[in-house]
Amino acid sequence: MVRIIDYKTRMSSEGEPFIALILQSGITLVKSKETGMYYATAKKTSITSTFDEETAKNLIGTEIEGSVEKVNCEPYEYVDKDSGEVIFLDYRWVYLKPGDTVEQAVKAEQHQEELELV
Repeated sequence: MVRIIDYKTRMSSEGEPFIALILQSGITLVKSKETGMYYATAKKTSITSTFDEETAKNLIGTEIEGSVEKVNCEPYEYVDKDSGEVIFLDYRWVYLKPGDTVEQAVKAEQHQEELELV
């Protein structure tokens, strides 16, 4: 299960605003490579929606079946909002419905990118 924890207004490639829902997975325990100690974290991703802002606001807290999974991608620069540290990542997180595979998500995204180029 994932939970809608927030929403953001974003701009499409055509300059049109839309609402993205921010999804978060359940808690995962991860062992630090530096200290060997465990810490709690949760995976986050966003999905586009057709909702208006009021509807998105009312959806916060709603649980949805599915998971947030790691997908490899082309390396990109990421700036940590808290520390300002610049790091390079070669993965991102995507939402998967039950029964979907990471491969299906990558294929769907590639198709979407092709449509945006037309």
